[in-house]
Amino acid sequence: MGLRGKFNISLFGVFLIGLVLLSVFSWQIIRDNARTEVINEAQLITAEAIAVRGYTVNEIQPLLAEQSKSRFLPHTIPAFAATSTQRDFSKTFPNYSYKEAALNPTNPGHRASPEEAAIIEEFRKDLTKKTIITTRETPAGTVLSVSRPMQITNGACLSCHSVPSAAPASMIDVYGPANGFGWTLNEVIGAQIVTVPMHVALNRANSIFVTFIGGVVLIFAVVMVLLNILLHFAVIRPIRAMSDMAVKVSTGEAGDAEFVVSGKDEISSLAQSFNRLKRSLSSAMKMLET
Repeated sequence: MGLRGKFNISLFGVFLIGLVLLSVFSWQIIRDNARTEVINEAQLITAEAIAVRGYTVNEIQPLLAEQSKSRFLPHTIPAFAATSTQRDFSKTFPNYSYKEAALNPTNPGHRASPEEAAIIEEFRKDLTKKTIITTRETPAGTVLSVSRPMQITNGACLSCHSVPSAAPASMIDVYGPANGFGWTLNEVIGAQIVTVPMHVALNRANSIFVTFIGGVVLIFAVVMVLLNILLHFAVIRPIRAMSDMAVKVSTGEAGDAEFVVSGKDEISSLAQSFNRLKRSLSSAMKMLET
């Protein structure tokens, strides 16, 4: 095998090892970025829901306070406003969902599923925990959920959720006396759970990864061609010329011709040494002849 072949095999081996390591690390970074992007989307939806809840408490409840005394208006309930807004949002983006899941909700539609109940129990066990992030597989693909605890920090909430006798009669008429009572101050009664699909971010990550690796391979191919051209003109051709002249010298056919030296690199130094050797051999042969 020639010098060019050994050089290319060695270079390709180094590149292959580097490409594998680069692929592993870059894929992990790209996937982490995709996950962070999805988490940011979920947190944005949560922030929007919190804003809707705040608007309902500060603007809608005072506006409908008189009507609420005679008739229960769910529009004044923050959870109703937040979930209704997100329900309309989900009509345009069906893979996105928002739920205020509770273990003992007033509205049965907010009752937690077994998976959601497990998340709420985690918050109840550790009151310092503020976020739980989970992923699961669905028929539509991988989804990521970001959950935040719903804790009773305002004693005013207990006026409707302590005991049925303290709740507005209009609310009992709508939901009955069996659900949404027995809450206590500082108790975690549920969780805001936002679910966001990951397939969009993952598909984008895959596209970025393929483009990046393809670009690296293309750059390597160009560099390899350039290195082969440089190797040919700077190393292989001079060595081949010296080899041909060495054959002629060994058979006495070289005459007075010498190898042309240009530059000051190692090949030039070798050429100079070769020319001195050739001159020494010629002088020695002439001395023997005389």
